Amino acid sequence: MRIAVDAFGGDNAPDEVIKGSIEAAKSGKYDIILVGNEEIISQKLKEFAYSGSNISVKNATEVIEVSEEPVKAVRAKKDSSMVVALNLCKSGEADAVVSAGSTGAYLAGAFRVLGRIKGIKRPALTAFMPNVNGGIGVITDCGATSDAKPEYLAQYGQMGSLYAEKVLGINNPKVYLANIGTEEGKGNELYRNAYNLLKENKNINFCGNLETRELTSGIADVIICDGFSGNMVIKTIEGTASALFKLIKKSFMESLLTKLSALVMKPKLGKIKALLDSSEYGGVPLLGIDGVVIKAHGNSDAKAFYHAIESAAVFAETGVNDELKKLYSQAESDDGE
Repeated sequence: MRIAVDAFGGDNAPDEVIKGSIEAAKSGKYDIILVGNEEIISQKLKEFAYSGSNISVKNATEVIEVSEEPVKAVRAKKDSSMVVALNLCKSGEADAVVSAGSTGAYLAGAFRVLGRIKGIKRPALTAFMPNVNGGIGVITDCGATSDAKPEYLAQYGQMGSLYAEKVLGINNPKVYLANIGTEEGKGNELYRNAYNLLKENKNINFCGNLETRELTSGIADVIICDGFSGNMVIKTIEGTASALFKLIKKSFMESLLTKLSALVMKPKLGKIKALLDSSEYGGVPLLGIDGVVIKAHGNSDAKAFYHAIESAAVFAETGVNDELKKLYSQAESDDGE
């Protein structure tokens, strides 16, 4: 499996990107193409004592900064590490691409370089959603399209369901629409119309509306929302989890008795923290793009990059995009009859 990695995207690039890539290469399962300034990458590989044959370097002379306007940056910086990595996927030199760079630029670049799968109206960032039962589902869209239409949300349901089935191994995933109430007819016009379209889709197991307080309950395997709401939901959950663990840590440090209790509880709390730790999942897929595209968190460390590369490989191996192409090709044929 050949994975192109944007070595200069993200807050901790290039060091953490390269360290994570080295760990992935050492597993022997992946051939990593590090994309960026060849001289710097080669120096870093020597510094980190990598001497294997599973990493190659593709030179790129530019870097897209987070502060740049996404579409303009992608157009102007054709030799950026991000755009060059995407082109490796386009040409077939890589099976997948991973970047922790500017989300806006990455989305614009994927759209421009790889394009959408025919029949898909808008791509969707699809994040993992851990639940209280120790399981995991997905929530989509999480930021690709802020101004959505009902038909976009309907397609998110189809794409999310297929991803949950093929990648997470969930049989007949339960699909829900995030909403302000469970009753049919709840929400604004966008969500009411999306509900009707999802209900009509016989290819998915649509179960109705789900209030956001139930997102982590384990009821849903796939949660659908527009990109604006989804992005806020994910960041709120991340922030709440971080604050909760800080409060727990502070409470355990109050006295000798609570410190002893912390020692007893440490293994259990460690498991809970791992379940909520985004670095354990590495990166999230951009579904609907005609290529395997994984977006890693901007502040990803080496561990997160290793898992992002794993996510990219699983996405590619399970053939989700091929299934989507078949599905929408059939839909177009049916519409033409």
